[in-house]
Amino acid sequence: MKKFPSFESYSAASAWHNVEPGDGLLPAQFTAIIEIPLGSSNKYELDKKTGMLKLDRVLHSAVYYPANYGFIPQTLADDGDPLDVLVLGAEPVPPMCVVAARAIGLMTMKDNDELDHKIVAVHVNDPEFNSYHDVHQLPPHKLAVIKRFFEDYKSLEHKRVVVDDILPVDYAYPVIEHSLAIYQKWKAGEDISKLLHVA
Repeated sequence: MKKFPSFESYSAASAWHNVEPGDGLLPAQFTAIIEIPLGSSNKYELDKKTGMLKLDRVLHSAVYYPANYGFIPQTLADDGDPLDVLVLGAEPVPPMCVVAARAIGLMTMKDNDELDHKIVAVHVNDPEFNSYHDVHQLPPHKLAVIKRFFEDYKSLEHKRVVVDDILPVDYAYPVIEHSLAIYQKWKAGEDISKLLHVA
């Protein structure tokens, strides 16, 4: 098994490492770093080596992100990246903006046979969305749009993906807590290779 790179091999000058993930309200409420605004067809992502934002690619069709998309800082998900989060809100949020978010659900997908978790959240300071506390309070069409987006854009890039039903908020909390704990082990210098699903 390939050893996961050390914490020191990544840029310290990064929102991933320098922004606190939240306060006493974790895991229910947390800080999110937005990489991709609502409505964008550009797939931006954090460059882990430099801490800068890079344009990974333009999506292969007329699909666009159905929510602001980013990550929770100081987390490490099973795929070796920060834990992904979709933050629902009425307006696009600029890339690398810090947002107060509250979890409302968990989307699980298999991306090329690898498990990929995405937290579904709302922007707590957006009056149009902050009354939602669970994904199943959302209109069913909104959930269908989110699910279909990931199915469509992956298939157009000839990638195998299976998107499961979006789960209630109670499923999100253990995933957030696990990713926070793995990050701390990694930061402390532990070999976390066996805890991840990284090729």
